[in-house]
Amino acid sequence: MFSSFFSCSSYSRKKNTTTNREQNLETKKVEVDPQVLYFNGDPFGSGNKTKLSLWSDNNNIYFQNNSRGKEVKEEEEEVVRGVEIIIMKEVFEVIVAMKNAYVSLQEAHSPWDPEKLRAADLAVVAELRKLGGLRERYLRRRCYGSGDKLLMELVAPYEAAVVELRREVKARDMEVVQLKEKLKSIVSATNNGKKLRMSRRKVYCSPVAVLESPAQELFENTMNLVREASQSFTSILLSHMRAAQWDIAAAVRSIEAATTTATMISTSSVIKTQHANAKYALESYISRKIFLGFDHESFYMDGSTSSLLNPEKYRQDCFNQYNDLKNMDALELLDILPMCNFGKFCSNKYLAIVHPKMEASLFGDLEQRRYVVEGSHPRSQFYKEFLKLGKAVWLLHLLAFSVDPAPSLFEASRGAQFHPQYMESVVKFPGGRVPSDQVVGFPMSPGFKLGNGSIIKAEVYPVSKN
Repeated sequence: MFSSFFSCSSYSRKKNTTTNREQNLETKKVEVDPQVLYFNGDPFGSGNKTKLSLWSDNNNIYFQNNSRGKEVKEEEEEVVRGVEIIIMKEVFEVIVAMKNAYVSLQEAHSPWDPEKLRAADLAVVAELRKLGGLRERYLRRRCYGSGDKLLMELVAPYEAAVVELRREVKARDMEVVQLKEKLKSIVSATNNGKKLRMSRRKVYCSPVAVLESPAQELFENTMNLVREASQSFTSILLSHMRAAQWDIAAAVRSIEAATTTATMISTSSVIKTQHANAKYALESYISRKIFLGFDHESFYMDGSTSSLLNPEKYRQDCFNQYNDLKNMDALELLDILPMCNFGKFCSNKYLAIVHPKMEASLFGDLEQRRYVVEGSHPRSQFYKEFLKLGKAVWLLHLLAFSVDPAPSLFEASRGAQFHPQYMESVVKFPGGRVPSDQVVGFPMSPGFKLGNGSIIKAEVYPVSKN
């Protein structure tokens, strides 16, 4: 009897406990750790072993039946996998962009290009920030499965590369600082030299007097440098053309057709003469290109009018620049100041003289032209030879604008009668005299009339009028 009573009491208590548990599950929110709970019996009376999971809403945890929880978990895993794929795709895109930016950063160091270096540096930093943002996005997903481990393994080498890139950027920044200090010291020394020369001129005589007396001698010497440099560059260009198996006669005819402006002389006779003296035709072409714009203070590279607004100061500045540049190595100067006026002049004239098809034929590629277009100056022997010519013409230009009145440039026209007072023949005749029947086949280099009336003769290639 007592056993029956205890059994009934026990059953009643168990039943009440079960009822209370059902009510609690339906009405109460329980704060527990987010994990799966197992029960030996079904709290709802099924008698089977049931797996319950938890789900949350507004930071509160609820019990949920296993079948529905499994579906939600699969949906969440699918979303996570999709997000991981998107992040991985973006990671590789950023890495490719960062690699390209780093290549540009390396190219900007040789030859040194501050503007390109600054742009490449900003691009690398931007890509690094993007990569850091992707890393943060990924970590916020709070995924700790095998997919996350694989992604971490893939990203780890690139994170190490980022650290190395930051270290190298820091080293490059230090190098930039050192180069700036070096440039500052060079500019300071140059300015001190200018002040010393100007002070000496103020003590002994006026600047104009210093420039007027040696004007003719300086012009003649500098013009001789121009002609020597022109002959040297023409020779090296002609040797490259022959090495590339050019048809020199056809090239001469092309030059002749481009320079034909007069009808007083038979074209066929000039071509015949040029065929035997191709270097003169080629030198004439180079001279015409490089002296184009000589009458303007900046070769028409800009609209500067300093020579008109403050002529005395401008003349003095030109003569100071002439003295500074004449003893300097052109390539060393352009390594420090590639975009100075002299550097722009050399770039423009090189692109005008050496056509892209010509360069591709002579050298097999357009590498030198790419350097020049980007504002750099190649170190090839061919370009160094061109810089000698560019420097000589630039010195002559500075000298012309440093005297008052400025020399006037003149050039013999094709077909004009040879005039020994203003012209000089590049062809040697018996007895040293040019026959009276000779006319100008084509001009070689211009001449100048100085302010004191003296003449620096123009060079011409004479041919027989008949």
